[in-house]
Amino acid sequence: MKLIKQLFILFVFITAGFTSFSQATTIILVRHAEKAAPTPNMQNSDPDLSDAGKQRANNLVTALKDYKADVLYSTNYTRTKTTLAPLAAKLNKTVEVYDPSKLADFAAALKQQTGKTIVVAGHSNTTPQLANLLIGEKKYEDLNDAVYNKIWIITVENGKVTDKVIEY
Repeated sequence: MKLIKQLFILFVFITAGFTSFSQATTIILVRHAEKAAPTPNMQNSDPDLSDAGKQRANNLVTALKDYKADVLYSTNYTRTKTTLAPLAAKLNKTVEVYDPSKLADFAAALKQQTGKTIVVAGHSNTTPQLANLLIGEKKYEDLNDAVYNKIWIITVENGKVTDKVIEY
């Protein structure tokens, strides 16, 4: 009986170790949706989304329907926060702000959030740069200003990083 109890305890410890060790972190990166065109009197360097951008922000909810985000991050610009607004509303989450001038620190902090699904909205340059920092190689180039439909999905599990890009 004592041997069975010891084996059971050993089994529980081994199972618990595998469960906590294999928790995957999924980091989803998106560029903000289409921004409104500047007008002649526009003095605002922080434009909102265009109608097409607002539609794309709504489409993001559908594109990410298979992922349940635990945390949402955005730069402190209207276009990035508004891109995540429909997703935040659907998930009843707030959008937290990160500093795009400190991408290396932000990438390190993202990797520490084990077992979570994280969505990050950035810009044509910061989004691919953040992807590169997360995967540890220079694989992705800055986006052309007309490209808004890419989503990077980066998974970190057991120290292994995988990445893919989808379009929506």
